Amino acid sequence: MLATRWEPRNLWSEMNRLRDEMDRVFGRYGGDGGQTLLRGQFPPLNIWEDEDHLFVEAELAGLELSDLEIVVTGSNQLSIKGERKQPEVNEGTWHRQERAFGAFSRIIELPEHVDAEKVAAQFKDGVLTITMPKKEEAKPRRIEVKCD
Repeated sequence: MLATRWEPRNLWSEMNRLRDEMDRVFGRYGGDGGQTLLRGQFPPLNIWEDEDHLFVEAELAGLELSDLEIVVTGSNQLSIKGERKQPEVNEGTWHRQERAFGAFSRIIELPEHVDAEKVAAQFKDGVLTITMPKKEEAKPRRIEVKCD
């Protein structure tokens, strides 16, 4: 019997090799043509704020504006819904299909209450930018301190 020395480095490299092989066999997103991506955290978002507004940017390359629905509810919840249609290939064979397609829905709680009546959205170069004015009570107020 030949004794071998166990080395943790080799175990991790073998685990990584096994994961890579499973990804190759079943596809990057679980073998479902990218649908898992749409069920998860899609679209990817950036959210930031200034003193008066909240801003949300969403990457939505390949979508048509008519395929999007944006809703602000309860003054602090944003919903982005849509559908990326599967591209049609009449002739030829797919070799790789990593761009996800299908219906998606993303609902996030906003860090501040916004004025839903004044929300504006712009869609340019595949990026959706949503500008949401904060409600007056959500804006920071400077408190003057009096001294006796």
